[in-house]
Amino acid sequence: MSFRPTLPSHIRARPSSGLGLRNSNPSASTASNNPQTSALHSRIAEKKVELESLRQLRDLSAGLAGQMQQLEEKLATLGTGTEAVAAVMGNWNQVLRAVFMASAKIPKPSKDGEDEEEVATMPLPQTLVRIPIQQSEALQKEVEAAQTAGE
Repeated sequence: MSFRPTLPSHIRARPSSGLGLRNSNPSASTASNNPQTSALHSRIAEKKVELESLRQLRDLSAGLAGQMQQLEEKLATLGTGTEAVAAVMGNWNQVLRAVFMASAKIPKPSKDGEDEEEVATMPLPQTLVRIPIQQSEALQKEVEAAQTAGE
């Protein structure tokens, strides 16, 4: 019977994976693969830095996309508001023309003061803006009645 001593696990020979990353002899591994492993580690470090940069780029791009969507919404609102302003401004020419025509029909008192009676009796031109004063008068009367009843 022959005695075979059992070697510790870190000294036992392991089968190689074929990639050259593990060697059965640790001292040979550090001597022969040191440039290869250092190059591999530096490449991994470069890739990690590149991955972090890409993540930052992704986050910044998402923020920029959100800001662009907000800008799009604001520009759409601005576009519709601009159309409304353009419609109002387009009508001003007609409004001013109507005001001019109405004011041209109003008789002007003479410097003598003799025609003031005639001016007072002449009918005024048709009103340009109609305000329903009957409703406001009725509302005002109701408010006054409520105030007198409350006193």
